[in-house]
Amino acid sequence: MRLQNNAVSMATYNLLVITTKYWKPKENIIKEITNGIEQKIADRDFVVVSEKAVSVALGNIVDERVLEPSFSAKLLANLWMRICWGHFLSWLCHFRKKMIKYLREYPLEEGSRHKQLILQQAGLLQALMFGSEGGIDGTNLPFSYVSLPLKTAYEITEKIRAHTYSRTGKKVFVMITDTDKTYTFRNFHFTPRPYVMKGIYSSGGVFAYLVGRIFRLKKRATPLAIAGCNLPIETALDIAEMANHARGAGAGRTVWEMAEKFKVDLVNVTWEMLETVKHKPIVIVRNRR
Repeated sequence: MRLQNNAVSMATYNLLVITTKYWKPKENIIKEITNGIEQKIADRDFVVVSEKAVSVALGNIVDERVLEPSFSAKLLANLWMRICWGHFLSWLCHFRKKMIKYLREYPLEEGSRHKQLILQQAGLLQALMFGSEGGIDGTNLPFSYVSLPLKTAYEITEKIRAHTYSRTGKKVFVMITDTDKTYTFRNFHFTPRPYVMKGIYSSGGVFAYLVGRIFRLKKRATPLAIAGCNLPIETALDIAEMANHARGAGAGRTVWEMAEKFKVDLVNVTWEMLETVKHKPIVIVRNRR
């Protein structure tokens, strides 16, 4: 698969998207990944895995319905999201009209609980963000569940790589990536989300996001960890973005799109609904050279 309108180096790669069942909590991801790739991989392939899928399978999720929002969380959901983001920051960040509409109608009850979790887990600078604050994300998850960012991505990639080699004899490189963007200014790469690959500056929260969006800096999906090789950060970012593009948005790019797809309210998407969507947590990236 060749992608257009991206870095020139991307034309040298072939991509194969692996479709699996929807991974629920307590899934054996090492087994699932190996089963999906063992008949398709070759030596020196990159096996790129979605952080969200891994995090859900490991049970690294939180049900926001149990949270009691503080005054600060309610203020963020009401004034900050509906007014500041809905009328000012969304325009500066070049959001689509539909997204601006979503923000101006930001759900107060569910949004307050969500902001409460962000404040507890990631702090104020992340809570001031829009979408996947602190790497916490509710897309492709049912009800009021959200996934937390992986803190052990390096260990997981190494386990996948080692198990794949022991079972197939193939020497592959394993990468875990997230759809959250890394922005690039010249040779400086930064992202608002935590727990990323060495070589990417992770800090600033809302300020990093605003700088990247307002100045329309080059943005790519974020590599979190890689096992099996030492990869230049530019190459890692290119591969992460290729895989992200090939994988698609699953049930939707946002919780609003997901709810619209299934024609239900934001918190009424079920596990069964998500199981009807093609699940593409793995992409094999092969250098054609």
